[in-house]
Amino acid sequence: MAIHFTSEEFQKRQSKTISELVKRGLDGILMFRQESMYYLSGYDSFGYAMFQCLYLGIDGRMVLLTRAPDFAQAELTSILDDIRIWKDEEGRNPALNLKLLLKELNCENKQLGIEYDSFGLTAHNYRLLEGALDGFCSLSDSSDLVNQLRYIKSSQELAYIRKAGILADKAYDEGIKLTQEGAFEGDIVAAMQGAVLKGGGTYAANEFIIGSGEHALLCRYHAGPRHLDSVDQMTLEWAGCYRRYHAAMMRTVLIGEAKPEHHIMHSVAVDALLACEETLKPGNTLGDVFMAHANVMDKGGFKDHRLNACGYSMGCAYAPIWVDHPMIFENNPMVIEENMVFFLHMILMNRENRLAMCPGHSVIVGSNGIERLSSKSLNLEVK
Repeated sequence: MAIHFTSEEFQKRQSKTISELVKRGLDGILMFRQESMYYLSGYDSFGYAMFQCLYLGIDGRMVLLTRAPDFAQAELTSILDDIRIWKDEEGRNPALNLKLLLKELNCENKQLGIEYDSFGLTAHNYRLLEGALDGFCSLSDSSDLVNQLRYIKSSQELAYIRKAGILADKAYDEGIKLTQEGAFEGDIVAAMQGAVLKGGGTYAANEFIIGSGEHALLCRYHAGPRHLDSVDQMTLEWAGCYRRYHAAMMRTVLIGEAKPEHHIMHSVAVDALLACEETLKPGNTLGDVFMAHANVMDKGGFKDHRLNACGYSMGCAYAPIWVDHPMIFENNPMVIEENMVFFLHMILMNRENRLAMCPGHSVIVGSNGIERLSSKSLNLEVK
């Protein structure tokens, strides 16, 4: 089966969403985030790259408007039973199809929430939507509505995330086997991605990141893999992904030898990670966690080499990126709760001497502390 949650769990999620809609004085919501669609119905597709929208009304009715290629996709991966298609043809405006659908659903002159902050609603499509719905109904930015409900994970979600953590560890094991002088970055990444797929996982929401030499300072994948030098550094950022749920990890691996500066950077970064884990408890804020990171980094002499965020929420995610909200940054007032999941990354990038050190892994927030999703050691890896 391609539906990964029970009907009872979907019903609970929908009920919470409807309660929040009522609380905000809304009659329904137009969802363009694929994560929201997956969360509420199981619908699993990259069809959001085109115009598509999932409607949920306070009466519980859900209707998906999408393209023909995603009709079977929605039938086989979701609990949706009302799927509408807009036709690809010259001059077609799918926002007008959505207006007709909303008219059928008696949404004229109603107050609807909408997910403006979404990769599924491009500026072009928004302008079509704005023109189509002008004067028809009122729209209220509700980009945070479903996303906030996704912060705290259910037991089934946590099971999938734990599986993703196991896959992340397997990926590292396979990649590190090939890491040595002369190794090709492409082979390393292929082995890591292969381990996730062979383990029953799926593609992560963004590319696995690999960079060696001075490119070990990069936080983004870049084209052009190279071979490792006899003395080198390599930063990896990757994620296990199981049923769209992610557990990200990060490591800087040294080849040949570790410079004294690397040892110092590693010691400070690991201490910062442990401080974040200690602070990541229910009742504290994400701003508290960031300060735990910053205090250790700054005391260690690396204020100018750390980043302005040290992690973010993990969950179900779709391309182009697995980063989820909320992020861990200075003064973030969000209060931490049990069963939230975060990726903690302690990124040190010394641009002056071109040295990097970036340990990190994902954790589940428990009632009194965290549960690591990785069993890998935080010791400095020298190959």
